[in-house]
Amino acid sequence: RTDNGHVVAGERRYPYGDFIGTAATLELPEATPLKPANQFKYIGSEFTRVDALEKSTGTAQFGIDADIPGMVYAVVARPPVAGAKPIRVEREHALTMPGIIAVIDISSGVAVVAERYWYAQQGAKALHIEWEQMPLESVDSASVKADLAAALEGDDVIEATNEGDMEAGFKAAKHQHTSDYYAPFLAHAPLEPVNATLRIEGERAELWTGVQSIQAAQGLVERVTGLARGNITVHNLYLGGGFGRRGTLTHIVEVAEIALAVQKPVQLLWSRENDIQNGLYRPASYMRITAGISDEGLITAWHASRAGANITGDTMTNLLPAMFPRMPKSMLNGLAGSLEYVFSNWAVDPSSVEGLHETYDLPNALVTHATVDHGLPTTFWRSVGHSYTAFAVESMIDELAEQAGMDPIAFRLKNTEGKPRMHRVLQRAEELIADYQVPDGHHLGVACHSSFFTDVAQIAEVSVSDKGDIHVHRVTCVADVGTAVNPDIVKAQLEGAVMFALTATLHGSIDLEAGAVVQSNFHNYPLLRMNEAPRVDVHLI
Repeated sequence: RTDNGHVVAGERRYPYGDFIGTAATLELPEATPLKPANQFKYIGSEFTRVDALEKSTGTAQFGIDADIPGMVYAVVARPPVAGAKPIRVEREHALTMPGIIAVIDISSGVAVVAERYWYAQQGAKALHIEWEQMPLESVDSASVKADLAAALEGDDVIEATNEGDMEAGFKAAKHQHTSDYYAPFLAHAPLEPVNATLRIEGERAELWTGVQSIQAAQGLVERVTGLARGNITVHNLYLGGGFGRRGTLTHIVEVAEIALAVQKPVQLLWSRENDIQNGLYRPASYMRITAGISDEGLITAWHASRAGANITGDTMTNLLPAMFPRMPKSMLNGLAGSLEYVFSNWAVDPSSVEGLHETYDLPNALVTHATVDHGLPTTFWRSVGHSYTAFAVESMIDELAEQAGMDPIAFRLKNTEGKPRMHRVLQRAEELIADYQVPDGHHLGVACHSSFFTDVAQIAEVSVSDKGDIHVHRVTCVADVGTAVNPDIVKAQLEGAVMFALTATLHGSIDLEAGAVVQSNFHNYPLLRMNEAPRVDVHLI
């Protein structure tokens, strides 16, 4: 048997390390019995987080806390419209300012290097840069929404899923209903903006940062510097919010380019304004759902369509250089372009439509997609496609329940009998909602969704003021996540998910004017405030 990192034979205990050499020569066994759940010591038990003390006392070291001898600071002046390159740069005034060391052209803009961050930031503001014009400059938020809506009426719609007999499904329907839903661009806005500190000495490099892929960070440093992968060390520190933003590592390319140019250890810091106005975004999405329901309240036909930019193409454009650091740029561009062409013309990017048909029993389902890309860079955001498809699907389910004259939970239960995990989650939610004592002027709503091998239902207690302001007082979350290794961390994750979901729902929108992002900081791209935060109760089943 095994116990606490040891193989146990009778009274003798041997550390796992003693067996590595022999194990490496053996075939992987196919039918090894695992420890039964009733013997688990840690799995399923709540225990203290290993980072709790550091994060509670302010001693945790995040990427932004890196401080190494001889370090200088860099800030990048970036284009107001994504993708634009500088045509002319007046740098003379900036070079005369206190503390400024260098002004450097890099692939994403113009970097100002200084003795302190404040100096670098002021130097970047002092630059006069003429940027090239981009097609995105003709775009604003209203035109984005109009273009996406028009695309659903066009001829460039591609099938993603086609199951059953749609014609028969609609013929069997007593009621047929169509609704449109729109979700805006969103920024990641992690509390710690992206940053990186790089030291290059001879044939070796050390990187201090907080990223979602150490290997990708290594690959990008290898690509820019030409150093061997084995000579590149990444110190992956705590990251103050990832959300997908720290999986797209454009800032690692920037710091490597700057460090090579100045031959000093460099810390690159993005300002909050950089992060919100020059980052990567969740794409805007326009969704149309047409569905039919029977006399019994069963969904007989379901056609969901989405228009918007794809996610995987832009993400792979940024990831491929890290995956293949020695591959020529022309070949990388060709690979990325081929992928984007396929998703725009032949096939549907799964991340763009995920969540549009998986939660319910849908015997006749059609999912279609139209790619519309205005040029604002996109990447994975939180739950990726589910972050907008769940909103559309659950809104539609409520509308169908109303047409059927059924309670929203009863309607969902009726249409998840073939989805036993979700059905059980909804049954538990039904039990919990019966215990609610709702004050006058408060109302209850319910929603559920399946994603990433997890089934979740939530009950929200909501009020709306005379001015139309929405306030969520309480959220009860029921989740089947499979095996919860540490239930306390799972509950914390779901509590945080409620807060960030309400942030996006009540406050979130990235707007464009002449192709430029309007929002710039938390005054016009706010997080949920403490006085808005609901009580959250989590039930794991």
